[in-house]
Amino acid sequence: MALFSLPTFFLSLAVVLISSHSSSIDTFVYGGCTQQTYEPNSPYESNLNSLLTSLVNSATFSSYNNFTIMGSTPQDVIYGLYQCRGDLSVPDCSTCVASSVSQLGTLCSRACGGAVQLQGCYVKYDNTTFLGVEDTSVVLKKCGPSVGYDGETMGVRDTVMASLLSGGGLYRVSGAEEVQGVAQCVGDLSGEECQDCLSEAIKRLKSDCGVAVYGDMYLGKCYARYSTKGSPSNSQAQNDNSSNGAQKAFAIVIGLLAGVALLIIFLTFLRRFCEEPEANNLVAI
Repeated sequence: MALFSLPTFFLSLAVVLISSHSSSIDTFVYGGCTQQTYEPNSPYESNLNSLLTSLVNSATFSSYNNFTIMGSTPQDVIYGLYQCRGDLSVPDCSTCVASSVSQLGTLCSRACGGAVQLQGCYVKYDNTTFLGVEDTSVVLKKCGPSVGYDGETMGVRDTVMASLLSGGGLYRVSGAEEVQGVAQCVGDLSGEECQDCLSEAIKRLKSDCGVAVYGDMYLGKCYARYSTKGSPSNSQAQNDNSSNGAQKAFAIVIGLLAGVALLIIFLTFLRRFCEEPEANNLVAI
């Protein structure tokens, strides 16, 4: 009995770890819908379903993609994209995009356009093209409490922000002392357009959040975030560390499960091997 309760414990632990990790990447950040709507069972609805299915399927092997679904008329054309956080594994990306699409269906029922940002991914669709178009309008701003000006910490924050801006790629992480920062552009932007977007996001983050202990600035095509040690915000950088920790812990649990399974097989074989001579002796008597 004791032998079989041990792997059950490890399996339960693995489920807890996976659930904890999934809940962090599936956390809702913001969402919005256009006022224009479509008719049920219309060609547009059919194209929208095709688009969302394509987004979910593509996320099983890629962290970013965009699609254009053509219609019989210009009014039925629909554009869409998804993007996962730069540090997510493919399975986590797939889970996050599927969750985003599910939430879009509830949030933007019959809307011709909609967008949802979760902690781990972003999904957007519309009947007006936005692919490759720069957008530096503020979508969401969150600033933590100001606990009194700390010139040293704010200086470190500005250094971290400068490091994010100078870093290459669409996804960027930086940190120094007690400050962690993260930034990401949507994949349809060029390198120059990404720099312009992040420059605006970081400038607004520093000016609007001032000496706040954490700050999040989401623009139409990029975001920048920072947090200081001990701040109440579940910042992107903190989620990155949790993501890596969960993946490592899960790998350890899988290794333990395999080890326990081999141990059970060995002990079962050993017990049967020892019982066979005893049975033969009883028959002989």
